[in-house]
Amino acid sequence: MNKKLVLKLSEIGAVKFGAFTLKSGMVSPIYIDLRLLGSYPGLLKIVAKEMKKKLDALRYDRIAGIPYAALPIATALSLLINKPMIYTRKEQKEYGTKKLIEGEYKSGETAVVIDDLVTTAKSKFGAIEPLLAEGLVVKDIVVLIDREQGGREQLLEKGYNLHACLPLKKMLKFLLKEGKMDRQKYGEVLDFLKANKA
Repeated sequence: MNKKLVLKLSEIGAVKFGAFTLKSGMVSPIYIDLRLLGSYPGLLKIVAKEMKKKLDALRYDRIAGIPYAALPIATALSLLINKPMIYTRKEQKEYGTKKLIEGEYKSGETAVVIDDLVTTAKSKFGAIEPLLAEGLVVKDIVVLIDREQGGREQLLEKGYNLHACLPLKKMLKFLLKEGKMDRQKYGEVLDFLKANKA
């Protein structure tokens, strides 16, 4: 685990502790906001280098970013590794080409899905679906952070491999050791992750 990267993410406020209402309506003691990376090009470059280590072990033709948080990450990776990038849209265009996938690709090519983090696999399945519908092959998903709440297991059930740079529990242990969170909050977050595993 890249400890310097974990500290930098903490410093820019990408990892926050408190009480946060999530999209699901659930109140979480931790919030991870990797949309901030686009405002820190130096840190974005470090993230791309870290994720490249995972990609180096895989065989693929192009990378596929998931909107919105992963688009700067996927772009930085594409520039770093010199591999073409495509991305899935959240909604189909009502005009022009009416595409669900932006960028150039050919049926039969293998795409690695790039995202900022994984909680459950729901958003990953939603992004993979249009890729498969266009004849692309998807075997691997690469993320920066695994919240360790069941996403890996759900993906594996459907035959997809998850490659995560930073497991959240290791990050938390390190942030506690570095005095970036107190023991009470540490216990609270671990309890939350355990109680809300898919």
